[in-house]
Order: sequence, then C-alpha cells, then structure tokens
Amino acid sequence: MADLLDDAAITGRLKELPNWTRDGMRIHRKLKAPSFMAGIELVDEVARAAEEADHHPDIDIRWRTVAFVLSTHSAGGLTSKDFDLAARIDAAAARHGAE
Repeated sequence: MADLLDDAAITGRLKELPNWTRDGMRIHRKLKAPSFMAGIELVDEVARAAEEADHHPDIDIRWRTVAFVLSTHSAGGLTSKDFDLAARIDAAAARHGAE
C-alpha cells in the first residue's frame, strides 16, 4: 500500500500541478475538450494509464467537460499515486487539446 502524504508534501506536489485543486483528502481537475469525441478519447487514454498504474480515478463526463477526482481509497487519503496519475492526466489532456 502507498504511504499517505502529509500536508507539506501535498502542498509541494500541488505546486507541480497548478490545474489541480485539493478538496480534503482528494484532488480534482475539470477539463473542457474541443469536442465530445476528444473528451471520450481523453477518458480512454486516462483509463489505460489508470489500468497500467493500478490506480483508478473517479471520472465524470458531461458533453465536452470531463472531471477527474483522485484519492487512494485503500490508504484513506492522498499518496504519490494520486499525483503521479494527475501528471499523466495533464499530459493526456494536452495531447487531446483539453483545457
């Protein structure tokens, strides 16, 4: 199991991910894709990355808007797994033109 991050570590990791927001023991980001299909392709890429990492975000799709929420449920809060996957989501979003 991944170790929980303390507040200082969480704050530090969030500085590397300026588009993500902390909400208690989870982080989230909302993106707008250029089209519905681009949003679905983004979700598909993130799903593959999540499977590879064995770490799965909550995903909400509303037409072109896609929201991701990350928390390590098995650890009861935020771990490095959340921030590593958030960085992969950011990279995928850039490839799909989502902002």
